[in-house]
Amino acid sequence: MPERKDLTPITDESEAAAEARRLIEDAYRPQPTVPTSYRDDSPLPLVGPTPPHPQPGRPPMSQRAADASGMMLAAGYTSVLLGGSASLVLWVAGHVDPLVVALIAGTPVAFLGVLARVFKSAKAVVAAAPAEHHHLYTGTVIQDHRQITATSTTRGLVARTNNDIHN
Repeated sequence: MPERKDLTPITDESEAAAEARRLIEDAYRPQPTVPTSYRDDSPLPLVGPTPPHPQPGRPPMSQRAADASGMMLAAGYTSVLLGGSASLVLWVAGHVDPLVVALIAGTPVAFLGVLARVFKSAKAVVAAAPAEHHHLYTGTVIQDHRQITATSTTRGLVARTNNDIHN
């Protein structure tokens, strides 16, 4: 038996017909044209009003700049260690002799000069080395390492040459 919206049973045929008409009208009533989605095709701005937020860690930079900054940090730490050790040596010595200071300060410079010459000569050796070749083959490859010796003799008035090839 059909029921009303208030869940009371329908007892009269005219009420049932009216309820059926109402349900059919509700089913075939046109839906309101409310958009359910919207696509904005306007181009996005390249720069917005929000300022960039700084990220933790090192700032963004190229790989070359990151390598250079790492080397600078390492050199800074090394110079602090070398300066501290030199100060400690001079303090332990108890006196400052100008010759000792000159030897301590000049030794690293002389050592770097020697290293520069070694690297320069090693660079020349590498440059004189034969270039490395890579060959890529597809299919079957046969390498023949036999040596062939040839002798030639020229005789006669007309100068006829005989080449003898020996494997």
